[in-house]
Amino acid sequence: MKLLLASQSPRRKELLSSLGFEFEVVKIDCEELLPENIKIEQAAAYLSELKADAFRNLAANEVLLTADTVVAFDQKILGKPKDDSDAQHMLRSLSGRIHQVYTGITIKTADKTFTETDVADVTFDEISDDEIQYYIQNYKPFDKAGSYGIQEWLGMAKIKSLTGSFYTIMGLPTHLVYKILKEISAV
Repeated sequence: MKLLLASQSPRRKELLSSLGFEFEVVKIDCEELLPENIKIEQAAAYLSELKADAFRNLAANEVLLTADTVVAFDQKILGKPKDDSDAQHMLRSLSGRIHQVYTGITIKTADKTFTETDVADVTFDEISDDEIQYYIQNYKPFDKAGSYGIQEWLGMAKIKSLTGSFYTIMGLPTHLVYKILKEISAV
């Protein structure tokens, strides 16, 4: 089995490697647009499948893994921040509140597609404007949904509690990936 990871995320690469899988990183160019009335809990899986469908046809021995993470707060999806001001606004809205992180994965072979979504609830402690500014200046969270990475300073200092998988919040529900890849390789 030749595993292909369609992600430029250093976190996903690290997690998949830590699971013990060898893989090749591939690039997929696809416009990630959500349908207007999609339910928040379906968005991550939809985007993950969209990426998988945009990839070339797979050879019989190839397996493609795509993923997407969506942060949701107050029935709205918080994407990647456009700029410093957008990141500040997102982090202020999450301060002292609970939000959801959905990560969808798609694992595709030449003849089958498996798509799953995992969700985790995250509770932030209060975050001051100075702490928000410190985080943005030092960690530049512009490539992260919701403007933060759980594995970085803000996650360590300000996440009060979480329900669900830490790795789902980090961007790859490792327990689901492992289960599906083991099932595929056993066939």
